[in-house]
Amino acid sequence: MFSCITRRAPRALLQARSYTAATRPTLDAPSQLDEGERAIFRKLADRFQPSELLVQDVSGGCGTFYAITIASEAFKGIPIVKQHRLVNEVLKKDIEGIHGLQLKTIPQ
Repeated sequence: MFSCITRRAPRALLQARSYTAATRPTLDAPSQLDEGERAIFRKLADRFQPSELLVQDVSGGCGTFYAITIASEAFKGIPIVKQHRLVNEVLKKDIEGIHGLQLKTIPQ
């Protein structure tokens, strides 16, 4: 078992890690993301072609809890439970190694 100090990231950091199509036309992972965040970002960007994507390790850098917000046309007309299942399927291998996932999907 391992331990990790959990702390909330400052609001400015959360904003710095966000991605929107209007400000970032390519789907490259932002450079300030850590390795785990970048891996999740790339998988979701490849699969869903989102207009907005935010991936953040909210476990204080341990990689045990992630908060994800994703907006995509792929979710349009699909119930929220099924939207979350689609994301979970893409992240199936990643989810095996973490303790928690906070997910917000937004249909476009």
